Amino acid sequence: MKPVGILFVCLGNICRSPLAEGIMRDIAKRRSHAASISVDSAGIGGWHVGAPPDRRSIAVAKAHGIDLTGLRGRKIAAADFTAFDLILCMDKSNLRDLRLLAPAATAHKVHLFQTFAAGRDEDVPDPYYEPAEAFEALYQTLEAGCSSLLARFERSS
Repeated sequence: MKPVGILFVCLGNICRSPLAEGIMRDIAKRRSHAASISVDSAGIGGWHVGAPPDRRSIAVAKAHGIDLTGLRGRKIAAADFTAFDLILCMDKSNLRDLRLLAPAATAHKVHLFQTFAAGRDEDVPDPYYEPAEAFEALYQTLEAGCSSLLARFERSS
C-alpha cells in the first residue's frame, strides 16, 4: 500500500480525534499496514495542549483493546498542512476553521471525516457534554469510518 499520513482534527483534541487516531492505528496494524500509515491528531483550539485524552475516550478505547494513554493534546500547526497527506476533521465547524487556516496549496487535503471515509455529509457528534454511553457510539462511528478509509487506500494501491 502507498504510504499515507493522516491527521484527525476535532475542537480540543481530547475526545474524537485522539480516539480516531488510536482506532486507525489499531486497524492499520491488524491489517498489516502499520508501516504504510502514519497517524496523528490535533485540535483547533489549544485548551488541552499536553493533556491526555478524555477519560471516557480512554475507557472506550481500552474496552476495545486500544491504548490511548500515551497520547497528548496538541493544537494544529501550520506545518501540519504540508506534513500530512490527508487532514480529516470531525465536524463542519472544524472544516470551516481548517479551510481558513490552510494555505491555498494544501486546502485540497482538508475534508470532513464522514464525507471522505463513508460518503456521508454528516458530523461526528462531539460527546464531551454527553454521558459515557455516547463514547461507545462515537467509537462505533469512528471504527466504521476508519475501516472504510483503510479499505479505500487498499483499493487505490
